[in-house]
Amino acid sequence: MKHGQILGGVVTTPDLAAAVADYHDSLGLELVEQGTLDPALAKSWGCPANAMSPFATLQPKSGAPCFIRLVEQPLPPAFKPTTTFGWASYEINVQDVFGWPDRLEGSGFDIVGPPREIPGLPYFVAMQMLGRGREMIYLNEVKMDSPASDLPKAQSPVDRIFICILATPDRAATVAWYQQKLGLDAPETYTIPYSMINIAFGLPPETLTSLTMVQNGRMPIAEIDDYPPQAAARVTDPGRLPPGNALVSLAVDNLDPLDLDWIAPPAAHAGALYAGRRAATVNGKAGELLELIEMG
Repeated sequence: MKHGQILGGVVTTPDLAAAVADYHDSLGLELVEQGTLDPALAKSWGCPANAMSPFATLQPKSGAPCFIRLVEQPLPPAFKPTTTFGWASYEINVQDVFGWPDRLEGSGFDIVGPPREIPGLPYFVAMQMLGRGREMIYLNEVKMDSPASDLPKAQSPVDRIFICILATPDRAATVAWYQQKLGLDAPETYTIPYSMINIAFGLPPETLTSLTMVQNGRMPIAEIDDYPPQAAARVTDPGRLPPGNALVSLAVDNLDPLDLDWIAPPAAHAGALYAGRRAATVNGKAGELLELIEMG
């Protein structure tokens, strides 16, 4: 386990049972935990209204220590994916990406971008889809490592989250925050026609977006995207998690030296992801919820 490694993502959904069927039956993830959200954990996330909310935890069949947690809460009617700041998507590495559209027919996933190569990024083939909570999920089949990154190949048909996409009003400041606060690297910046952003904002297809990869050495962690001026803060119901892609969990060596404004002091938690380890959550520069779990 490396400092900065992605341990999971939280997704909010209006129908937990249906979402579990999507992620378990359609994507093939293993259901490892189900219950109601511990009030202390909800408080640590800054969402006390989610205390005792039904939730489920799923893990890839490869056994990779990376979990998707589904938390049931109402879906705000005005929420539109890929238009607000915060966590915009989780990128999951898969096998045979071109076969997934057919396999997902009849599920609750809406494919918004069929599998295709991304101009300027030949390292994987990606497709994009939305879940019942309007969470954005990228399914990526890794083809090769990039010049500065080791990209993991899937060890099961659907494997782990290997990049989290963050939408920010100030890419440079956000990248600097991850470098200074967590000691991470930023070796690569790309400028590409980003179809999901251009479609969401009604921009010309050739409109370019710059993005920077935040890493630990050659291990990718977060893609920091510049968003256009039309983007806004994500509207969240009081005391609840942000809708869609709500929170990302990363491993850290030690919580004590980190100079961060915790929502609540670090505390140990039970469950498949924590196994009694300490965790604490902070709001990042783009307002994102970032949970840090101590591995030392």
